[in-house]
Amino acid sequence: MKAKVIIVICAAFVVIVLGVALGSVWVPPGEIWAIIVYRVAGVPLPDYISTASVSIVWNLRLPRTLLAFIIGGALSVSGAVMQSVLRNPLASSYTLGVSSGASLGAGIVILYGLSIPFLGIMTLPVTGFAFGLGTILVVMAFAAHIDGRMENFTIILTGMVFSLFVNAVTTLLSALEREHLQRLIFWQMGSFSMRDWSTVLIMLPIAIAGTVYIIHYNRELDMMTFGEEQAKTMGVNLKRVKWILLIAAAAMTGSSIAFVGVIGFVDLVAPHIVRRIFGVSHRHVIPLSAVLGGTFMVLCDLVARTVVSPSELPVGAVSALVGAPFFAYIYFGRRARS
Repeated sequence: MKAKVIIVICAAFVVIVLGVALGSVWVPPGEIWAIIVYRVAGVPLPDYISTASVSIVWNLRLPRTLLAFIIGGALSVSGAVMQSVLRNPLASSYTLGVSSGASLGAGIVILYGLSIPFLGIMTLPVTGFAFGLGTILVVMAFAAHIDGRMENFTIILTGMVFSLFVNAVTTLLSALEREHLQRLIFWQMGSFSMRDWSTVLIMLPIAIAGTVYIIHYNRELDMMTFGEEQAKTMGVNLKRVKWILLIAAAAMTGSSIAFVGVIGFVDLVAPHIVRRIFGVSHRHVIPLSAVLGGTFMVLCDLVARTVVSPSELPVGAVSALVGAPFFAYIYFGRRARS
């Protein structure tokens, strides 16, 4: 187990270094380290490192790569929670309408050019987060109203219905307001372009706090994985725990997509790989899903910005192209073996 963990962590570190080093201009790892030490500790730069390299690494690639890792980790943790709580390998925050709600909020801001005075440039991410989290709160409240036991299939079906409805509203608004439609479509495809250190500093504490909070419920997650009746007999308050975990997971997803747009499949793929390699104990599944999901997202972003350089592909499309076949292999291959 320890050897596998060390390998995953080392692989993540190598991928992050490659994410910073590769691009239209190759920056050697030694120069990257020297630049980081220079900006953090004030150690003088060697003469052979140009100011252009410093700007490329510190202002562009490093914050972008770290943000991709953070977002991928947050989405993967959210997916692991959803799959365990709902006992469905295809469950995710997107299934429950988080992405649809966030897209509606972003659509209102983008299509109508809204700006909240005291938020300024943060109007779009804050509105996207609020609508995404609000959607799952409505889904949970409605599911609790029609089914006091809050059965898993009730929550999933309610989320799917609300997701379709909110998507229809977003499509209608887009049809009525075509002027800014291209910007909305680009946001919905996901991108880490033009993100700076301010976004990293906002998302890092959110991702860490959310992951630590969810790890606190690893025992309940282990019990719920084996069935609701077994969890009840072991003293788990299912209704309360479902509310807490689903909202926590949705908050992490909502925070992520509010800043970078809708990115799918990482929350499905990473937890499955972790469970196959490290087992089903959530004491390992949650943190390792964060590491593996972050690594996967950095790779997707690296492909998105280098394959057709100097143009850039939507990272959401890249993650889907890579993740969909891989997930199909994992899921259907397991069923065939069973």
